[in-house]
Amino acid sequence: MICQLRDVALKLDFDLHGGVTFDNKLKFDKHINNKINTAYQMLGIVKRNFIYLTPDSFVVLYNAIIRSHLEYAVSVWNPHHQSLIEKLEKVQKRATKLVINVKKLHYEERLRRLKLPTLKYRRIRGDMIELYKIFAGKYDNNTTEWITGKCIDGAVRTISSA
Repeated sequence: MICQLRDVALKLDFDLHGGVTFDNKLKFDKHINNKINTAYQMLGIVKRNFIYLTPDSFVVLYNAIIRSHLEYAVSVWNPHHQSLIEKLEKVQKRATKLVINVKKLHYEERLRRLKLPTLKYRRIRGDMIELYKIFAGKYDNNTTEWITGKCIDGAVRTISSA
């Protein structure tokens, strides 16, 4: 939001409850960049404190300390621009190089050996799970009826199973 205060334009960022920030154009670029920076900081902590990581110990540390920052509230700010998707994936690419056994392998092979999916895959999978929950009625129907199409202009409509 931009406010005018004595001929000075102020640009405001919004912060949702839960720490997700967006700008006046409803873009999450600043939030995503902050999350990427935090994940790199956590990666640095892991790198400085663990000299040798086995694949199993790496996966536990990565999931708890690094990936959690990259995926917090991702259903709200899921990136659609390729540059942001690549920046997020780059964190995982760099992190997987901490495991000496797989350091010299290509990224896709490192992921296979560590049994990790790409971050993009996890975001798509999470979206699919949420859609299933919505359409299977796992959430309050009053909240989700606009998505499922069960209520249009106040009239209840039945969805035939095809």
